[in-house]
Amino acid sequence: MKYLLTIAALYITFQIHAQTQISGIVINQKKTPVSGANIYLEGTYDGSTTDASGNFSFTTAKKGTQTLVVSYLSYETFTMIGDVSYMKNITVTLREDVNTLDAVILSAGTFSAGDNSKVNVLKPLDVVTTASALGDFVGALQTLPGTTTVAEDGRLFVRGGDANETQIFIDDIRVFTPYTPTTNNAPTRGRYSPFLFDGITFSTGGYSAEYGQALSSVLLLNTIDEPDQEKTDIGIMSVGATLGNTQKWKKSSLSVNASYINLAPYNALFSNRNNWIKPFETASGETVFRKKTNSGLFKLYGAFDRTNFELIQDDINNPDGAYFKLNNNNLYVNSSYKSKINDTWSWFGGMSYTRANNKLNIINSRINNTENSIHTKLKFKNKINNRFKLYFGAEYFSTNFTENFNNENIDNANLNYDNNIAAVFTESDIFISKNLAFKTGIRGEYSELFKDFTISPRLSVAYKTSKKSQVSFAFGQFYQNPSSNVLKFNQNLKAENTSHYILNYQYNGNKRLFRAEAYYKNYNNLVKYNTEFANFNSRYNNEGFGFAKGIDFFWRDSKSIKNFDYWVSYSLLDTKRDFRNYPTTGQPNFANTHNLSIVGKYWINDWRSQVGFSYAFASGRTFTNPNKQGFLNDKTTAFNSLSVNWAYLISPQKILYASVNNVLGFKNINGYQYANTPDGNGNFNRRTLKPATDQFFFVGFFWTISEDKKSNQLDNL
Repeated sequence: MKYLLTIAALYITFQIHAQTQISGIVINQKKTPVSGANIYLEGTYDGSTTDASGNFSFTTAKKGTQTLVVSYLSYETFTMIGDVSYMKNITVTLREDVNTLDAVILSAGTFSAGDNSKVNVLKPLDVVTTASALGDFVGALQTLPGTTTVAEDGRLFVRGGDANETQIFIDDIRVFTPYTPTTNNAPTRGRYSPFLFDGITFSTGGYSAEYGQALSSVLLLNTIDEPDQEKTDIGIMSVGATLGNTQKWKKSSLSVNASYINLAPYNALFSNRNNWIKPFETASGETVFRKKTNSGLFKLYGAFDRTNFELIQDDINNPDGAYFKLNNNNLYVNSSYKSKINDTWSWFGGMSYTRANNKLNIINSRINNTENSIHTKLKFKNKINNRFKLYFGAEYFSTNFTENFNNENIDNANLNYDNNIAAVFTESDIFISKNLAFKTGIRGEYSELFKDFTISPRLSVAYKTSKKSQVSFAFGQFYQNPSSNVLKFNQNLKAENTSHYILNYQYNGNKRLFRAEAYYKNYNNLVKYNTEFANFNSRYNNEGFGFAKGIDFFWRDSKSIKNFDYWVSYSLLDTKRDFRNYPTTGQPNFANTHNLSIVGKYWINDWRSQVGFSYAFASGRTFTNPNKQGFLNDKTTAFNSLSVNWAYLISPQKILYASVNNVLGFKNINGYQYANTPDGNGNFNRRTLKPATDQFFFVGFFWTISEDKKSNQLDNL
């Protein structure tokens, strides 16, 4: 027995001496001890936690080379590989995790709406519940700072830029014809249903090197990666009907939306300043197919719409009015695939095809044009570590445009051009700490049409000034080829160019968000011509130039008043250009000096209702009055509009919705049309250009049939 006890004692003594002690202290970059950090040897149960002074100590029977792991919430995990005999009295310095929710973000010039964004200026439902938007995501974005109110147009005009300077992408692939066609003095709408998108990024300037051919801004729309359940959405409206269905399987899903809009019944009930022969009618359909693979996601998006109308509009130079007829067919197909290669590498590939055909009759002219466009893109991402990410890729744009033109003076004039552009880009995200980050990149483009290569550097930097605030700066150069209205007549030109400088301050805390942003844009190589409109006989050059500068403010508060959410946007813009047929520099007629927007939404629980309002103010826009001396020498009256809406939840899946645009009936003026020749007193008579209707009324019933019997379309209204 004594012998066995001796053997046991010797064994225990050997084991104690065989143990190796690991010890040290854990601190952060400010030399402050980190209490409660976890320390352990990878692949073992040997470990400990730090005490109040940051000290730790534990023993292990492991020998040789091992991996020591130190982790703590909001800090990057620390690893040390080496012989355990040297892991004594070590000092471990933890660095702050740059991926935490309170880390700095590169936000200059960018507004985001989507669950994947750290700071959402808009929520996904805001895009279509704004009273003035009538379910159009473009209309909702016009309540953000930096946009200009051009009521008769409806497209996005950003920071002194023309609407053609904003490009729209779906799942990072270009949309070449994003707007529904319309006639003069009638606003257009975005073609695509907001029901299929869950993320929106709207960059008003200084955007990533990944995107090109946009002088002012880009709008990025992301389709839903995976629907939460199978459902059917039915909508019956005063202007038409919608039907949507989503089917879901184990690794794939399919969503389909269809809509039909016909304004004939509406025009029969409410007066209209246009003389409609055939009121506006459009039929459209969209579908998204998604397929998960072992390492990625494939998406196929398709959209088709057919639009037609015929009318006669008043014209001061034509007693019989101006005749206008349009038939439009638009097809857009977009496919993409994104996948992880390994833990650090991922890739994305995609392409789109657009075919847009317009047949127009304008007074005595007949126009038939077709645009076929392709965009392909391939990009890679390498997450080298949490603090450095590298992106690079290439893309190709190809557009073929043809047009046949006939009138009383021209017989079968055929116009065409091919606009092909190849581009490469590279960009990196560099996080010095969770308080300081950079994005730097460069983009190169070769235009086959102009035989010219351009280089566009981009830079963004952001610094966190406190836990809830930060400042950002962005710079970039941007190029864009002229529009088809010019290129179909002349291709002996070069790309237009602008430079952006943006300074941003942002505060985000306690359900309140404030942004202030100052910017300066310098334009060069703008296209000029010497006739009233671009035509066959115009002389063209790239001698145009201009600038735009201003400051934007945004405030959103969903905390101060229970169940009430509101935001306020204000923009001050100073801009001048010498381009197109301008004889001298002037403020373009699509730019307002002052723009104000106030949007509010209130949930009334007892009424099971959401009520909302949207107020827009815009100072007058310039025009040339031939009865005065000078160019762009007069301004219209200010624009005012107050819109209201009401969504009533009849049952968990049935909603009654109503809205009125310009409920107070402000008599807005879009501009003036002057006679071509003066009267007997030498004065040019004019006609006031007013909206087709001063107000617009909308009523709809929406019904969702879903698996959970609770989902409804309130978020989509």
